[in-house]
Amino acid sequence: MAEAAIELIGINKSFGTVHANRDIHLEIPRGTIHGIIGENGAGKSTLMSILYGFYQADSGEIKVDGKPTAIRTPNDAIAVGIGMVHQHFMLVQNFTVLENVILGAEGEPLLNKSIGKARSELNRLEKEYGLEVDPDAIIEELPVGLQQRVEILKALYRGAEILILDEPTGVLTPAEADHLFRILQQLKEQGKTVVLITHKLREIMAITDNVSVMRQGTMVATRRTAETTVEELAELMVGRRVLLRVEKGEAKPGGVKLAVKDLTVKDSRGVTMVKDVSFDIRGGEIVGIAGVAGNGQSELIEAISGIRRAVSGSVLLDGKPIDVTGNADPGDLRDRGLAHVPEDRHHVGLVLAFDEQENSILGYHDDPKYLKGPFLNAEAILQDAKDKIEKYDIRPGNPRLKTANFSGGNQQKIVLAREMEQDPGVLIVGQPTRGVDVGAIEFIHKRLIAMRDRGKAVLLVSVELDEIRSLSDRILVMFDGRVVGERGPDATEGELGLLMAGVEHREAAE
Repeated sequence: MAEAAIELIGINKSFGTVHANRDIHLEIPRGTIHGIIGENGAGKSTLMSILYGFYQADSGEIKVDGKPTAIRTPNDAIAVGIGMVHQHFMLVQNFTVLENVILGAEGEPLLNKSIGKARSELNRLEKEYGLEVDPDAIIEELPVGLQQRVEILKALYRGAEILILDEPTGVLTPAEADHLFRILQQLKEQGKTVVLITHKLREIMAITDNVSVMRQGTMVATRRTAETTVEELAELMVGRRVLLRVEKGEAKPGGVKLAVKDLTVKDSRGVTMVKDVSFDIRGGEIVGIAGVAGNGQSELIEAISGIRRAVSGSVLLDGKPIDVTGNADPGDLRDRGLAHVPEDRHHVGLVLAFDEQENSILGYHDDPKYLKGPFLNAEAILQDAKDKIEKYDIRPGNPRLKTANFSGGNQQKIVLAREMEQDPGVLIVGQPTRGVDVGAIEFIHKRLIAMRDRGKAVLLVSVELDEIRSLSDRILVMFDGRVVGERGPDATEGELGLLMAGVEHREAAE
């Protein structure tokens, strides 16, 4: 095995009573791609935050290239050659690529001189690592795949020899993800060390040399990727055997539950994001909408659920109109049997400063079962939260804990439990397993199939093609605000990927 680029020795970190990392030992060989996987709340993000200087360990030691190293801030990490590409990009949207790359690392009192040096260095890095991108392009005008390249260039420009990537393919098309893997392979060939945090086991098998598995704050195993399997990794992550396929019978569609006709929607900037979209969903089926993030899916489901006003078009719920161009109210729609699991759980789905039990009834707090006369029934709310925690395996099982203190996957379960336990006739669910581990994904998928089998209509929006193909009975593909194709669940990833990239129906079929 190659000499270690990173050694973590006896790392411990607690947040109050929560022991996030327990005596972690990890060696990452130089010049390799090393995967780190684990359930939500397993401690992998905390561990990488310690390595990058966001947190400091309570005890333990970090060695970089064999030397004991104190990393107290991200600047300390950068100084010893560690860079990080975050899941949510840290870019200034109205700056150019070049301005973003040098931001905070100008190096000269005169900016023009810094920009000249940076342009030359950026050109070298682009050619050396296959990271071509126009240095004068404005960030907000670039697709997400190119924005991610800018983040990688930022790290390399600062001299990174060790690159940490957190869920890097979450917003990429299959083709963009494949290109990213080629870039990572090239970085490895140039002697760089890559640490890849992902919940996608297929990616681990495709790109990594070694993989480490974390469970409940401990490091339970490290394997050479070529000597393990997806099934073994899933079992190590969860502590039990995991069903990696979605098991479902034939759909038995009933009557139309939701009908969308010629819907046009603008975003907050006044840009038309949904353009004359029409489709319907029947009870007893799951209709999936595939597409790269930013092609109108978010605005579409916001308009249907009453969060955003549409410009034109109509929507019928159980044959009765929703006032989508006027004053559609999400509360009224909930009363009519339409539930919505939003894509952005932090800003739309939850109030992070509230207790878990408060978020557990958010939007349904005027339901008589939560009331005692004109007041909230604290005892009933607490018991309801406990029931949902048990049923949905929400961890930790404390309904009085602030929701901000739950991991992303468990926050997602809080939202899903709240909406699905109301037994709606129509469920709109956006990115149901974003940032969710393999065990929780299995659980969520089973719940969605069970809703379908009870005759409910489910509209599923996801950037995960595997999820769309596994769950959907029909698949609609959106590109540039339009539905550019409809396919069955047997459609290939390549066929859907071409449609997602804007290839017309005739070309996609060739």
